[in-house]
Amino acid sequence: MSPSYHQFCELFAQLGLPSDVKDIAAFIKSHTPLNSATRLEDAGFWTPAQAALLRDELVHDADWSEVVDQLNLALRAPTR
Repeated sequence: MSPSYHQFCELFAQLGLPSDVKDIAAFIKSHTPLNSATRLEDAGFWTPAQAALLRDELVHDADWSEVVDQLNLALRAPTR
């Protein structure tokens, strides 16, 4: 099985969120910065299903885990 590379738009679609560039940027802006003590999947803005998907991808180091890590970093970056 070859490794897959997923983009933010695909992850947002998997999460059932709007997945165009403008909507992703707005989502990140509205939820940044995520408290450093809060795990990504435990953030209060996810539905239970979204949190479970993120948790599963990270725990199982699935092919989505890289883009989940990128989302985690994007949400922790200081706002501009």
